[in-house]
Amino acid sequence: MDKIALTAAGLYVIVLLRAGGTFAVGWLAGAGARRGRLARRISSAKFQRAERAIQRWGAPVVAVSFLTVGFQTAANFLAGSMRMPLRRYLPALFVGGAGWALVYATAGLGALEMLARLFAEQTALGVAAVAVLLLAVCGVVVYRRRSAARAPREAAAEDS
Repeated sequence: MDKIALTAAGLYVIVLLRAGGTFAVGWLAGAGARRGRLARRISSAKFQRAERAIQRWGAPVVAVSFLTVGFQTAANFLAGSMRMPLRRYLPALFVGGAGWALVYATAGLGALEMLARLFAEQTALGVAAVAVLLLAVCGVVVYRRRSAARAPREAAAEDS
């Protein structure tokens, strides 16, 4: 079997299990919220309208969420907690998951092959590329953590 097809198939299984599991956890969390302290808020007319809209029109959002970074988990969890019917959710999961698997299989394998070729032909340049990549990832993590830490302080300053 072709390397890309095998990778895409493996990633497809992973995304179906991960996203389906997130949907199931969302479904259980929504069921728990409906029985707990949030039951009164969840039964409001505004919330009910939002829930019906997600149940009816949320499938395209779920499918497209697989092409984003960081939003797909939230979309799957909300689809579950808002009780999107499986007949709408599963097609979105299958289509969106297939797109995700193909993108990551092709782009991911291409990047790994390029990096392997770079290491084989010019090791020093390969090491430098990996170092720059790691520094960029660390920079993004530090930036996000500082932004997250700054937000509560700014909110507290506005309240006083």
